[in-house]
Formats: sequence, C-alpha cells, structure tokens
Amino acid sequence: MSETLRMWIEIGFNLIYLTVIWWLVAAMIRRKSIVAPADRRAANLVIWAFGLLALGDTGHVGFRVLAYALGGLEARFSLFGAEFGLVGLGALSTAVTVTFFYLLVLELWRERFHRGQALPLRYGSLGALLVLAAGVRLILMIPSVNQWNAVVPPQPWSTVRNIPLMIQGLGVAYLILRDARLAGDRPFGWIGISILVSYACYLPVIFFVQQVPMLGMLMIPKTLAYVAIGFISYSELYRAGEHKARQVVDFQSS
Repeated sequence: MSETLRMWIEIGFNLIYLTVIWWLVAAMIRRKSIVAPADRRAANLVIWAFGLLALGDTGHVGFRVLAYALGGLEARFSLFGAEFGLVGLGALSTAVTVTFFYLLVLELWRERFHRGQALPLRYGSLGALLVLAAGVRLILMIPSVNQWNAVVPPQPWSTVRNIPLMIQGLGVAYLILRDARLAGDRPFGWIGISILVSYACYLPVIFFVQQVPMLGMLMIPKTLAYVAIGFISYSELYRAGEHKARQVVDFQSS
C-alpha cells in the first residue's frame, strides 16, 4: 500500500469515526428521558465515558487530519512562545481521556452487577488495583521522557506508560466477562469481548509500531471495537429503555 493511499484511508476513517462517535453521544443525551429508571445511572455513566472518549479522540485523530491538511504529521503550532506538535498533543489528549474512560467503565461494571457496595473496597481488591493503575498511569505521563511532541511514541517509555492502561482495560474486561457469564448478561458479555478485541489490536501497535509503521493500521479495528461497545450500550440501555417505556404506556392505556 502506498503512503498516499494509506493517508487517505486514515483521513476518511477518522472523519467518519468522529462523526459516528459524536452522533452516538448526542443520541444518548437526547434519549436520556426514556431510559428505564433502573438503568439511568448506568446510562449516565455511558454518556460520560463516551463523551470523554469522543473529546480525547477529537484531539487524537482530529489533529492527525489537521496535520495532514497542514502538510504532514510533523506539523506544529506555537502557543505562548512554545511549539507543540499536533499529533503528539492529540496523543496526550486521548491518553488522558482513555484513562478516565476505563475508570468510568469500572464504575459501570459495579453499577450493572451491584458489586463492591461497601467501603473502603468500593470495587473489591481487583477493582482497587485498577484504580491504582489509573493513578500510576497519569503520573507516568508527566515526565519529559514521554516526548509528547513526537509523531512516533518513544520506546521503551511508550510501553512503560501503557502497562497501567493494559492492566485497567484487561482487568475491567475480566470483571465484566466474569459477572456477565454468571448473570447471563449477553450484551455486557459482548462489551467485555469488544474490550479484549481492542487490546488484541492495540498491543502490537504499542510494542512494534516503531519497527513496523504499517502496524498503525491496527488502530482502525481497535477503534471499531470501541464503536461496537458504544452501540451495544446504546441498544441495551437506551433503545431497550424505550421499549420498556412503551410497554408501560401500553399497559396503562389498556
């Protein structure tokens, strides 16, 4: 595949993805009033999670599109006398928001399956480890060795700062899959599977993209896995809530 073709595939996919993810967030907000009462807190958590994801990815993939428009991924801009790389700044934005995304998914797991109600272990021992991993990741993103202005993330630090995210994502996927199986909750079971798929695509990028740049294309199926999580959540909590609301109306009118 030529570099020009790869660029246009990336630009087209990024623009379609941002349109879909923001539409999904808007649709969730618009349908909040029809969510079943028992699902309202979970539905709000999904809105916050995907709102953060959309915001971070607007910086991540949106800035990549802007950089291409300005001449290439090395494009920079000046702010208060300092120079910033568009691609690196976008990578920082999504690195922060995806960390909080998984904290919200952890809380969604707790809400859905009524786990870890008692303090201080609100989420249980494994959940507490996932919260700690989020804190460690945010600290690891502070040092200058992160080179946030770089187009390609530096090794081995890229792996170091992503280890806590791996713990977060794979840990919450395990919790969801474990409890979804016990409860016979197929929609959330598919959410857990989608998280695993996203990591199966993401891990080769983390470890080897410096040596094999074309592995960056795996970010497309990784991103589609997140879109799948969004639509599964939307169908289960919002469209199902609409169905429940109609059932109540039909019952009351009969």
